[in-house]
Amino acid sequence: MEHKKRCFWVREDNALYCAYHDREWGTPIRDDREMYGLFLLELFQAGLSWITLLKKREAFFDAFDGFDVEKIAAYDSAKVDELLQNAGIIRSRGKIEAAISNAKIVVALKNEFGSFCNYLWSFSGGKVVLSPDDQPRSTSPLSDRMAEDMKRRGMRYAGSVTIHSFLQAAGIVNEHEPNCYRYGELMKSTTADQTLRE
Repeated sequence: MEHKKRCFWVREDNALYCAYHDREWGTPIRDDREMYGLFLLELFQAGLSWITLLKKREAFFDAFDGFDVEKIAAYDSAKVDELLQNAGIIRSRGKIEAAISNAKIVVALKNEFGSFCNYLWSFSGGKVVLSPDDQPRSTSPLSDRMAEDMKRRGMRYAGSVTIHSFLQAAGIVNEHEPNCYRYGELMKSTTADQTLRE
């Protein structure tokens, strides 16, 4: 059986990591709850490895009401204290409080744009963005613009590096390496007029 060539960052000895890369990372998300759940996890990931968040994802899903943004936006101080006692998640008061305040902003974005996905995809005109030189990067013009807009709206833990990582995971940016088998699969599923070189 031929070995599939994956992106350099994938830990081939970790089945969870391989499955995430193969089935999720870089696949365009159009579902609001799925998109928001990824967004919440990415902001908690700041300063930590992504595998840490993958291992805790189910615990986060349970602790944060199935990533229901309206419920999270309504969390009070008692809920914060409850979450700080939950050993299954990242117990950072700053990140938990930021998740709640950010959820309020996401609710406002849904009201303004019709959905959180509409807001995020509006920055690329609904198109998947490709790296201009197929080289790894930690930020992009797109993440710079989005992070700046989010900061203006009051988002926390949403700097350009974090947002670029989120955009890669959400498939708004396709930065699978060109020799990774998923790059070709994703390119086949999008036509030339659905992609944008930035």
